[in-house]
Amino acid sequence: MPKLQSSNGQAAQGRHRRSRGLRVSTSLSEINVVPLVDVMLVLLIIFMVAAPMLQRGLDVNLPVARQSPPIAAERVFVTVPLSFARDRTVQLDDDRVGLDALRERIRQAMMGRDEKEVFLRGDGGVTLQQLMEVMDRLKEGGVEKVGIVSRLPGQR
Repeated sequence: MPKLQSSNGQAAQGRHRRSRGLRVSTSLSEINVVPLVDVMLVLLIIFMVAAPMLQRGLDVNLPVARQSPPIAAERVFVTVPLSFARDRTVQLDDDRVGLDALRERIRQAMMGRDEKEVFLRGDGGVTLQQLMEVMDRLKEGGVEKVGIVSRLPGQR
């Protein structure tokens, strides 16, 4: 809203101007944001305190185990050498076993194990068909998982 000022006040200050009567001046209309900022900060603090209280999960009483599950003591490796095409023998850990006897020997090795898994290592010159024959015998012997072992370039 415009303010009305009288011109008498300026003459008393020693300025020489013509007297025009009442003078109209406009002031800058500014919004006072200090109370707005204060209210927003108070609301922010209220929400920061209340937010962790709103996030409530379920209370669960977890069971306690006295003993951890057993870990397989030793891995079983079956190695198919390059000479497999001639003599039809594989190596079960450190023992040489014929392909016909592999089913029974692997069944004996898997008895008492929780995880029935075997790691199959094959020579680079062995064909895929020969590896599949060994895998079939392993599956017939009760093996559930067969992992094929490989090496990275540069490893021995």
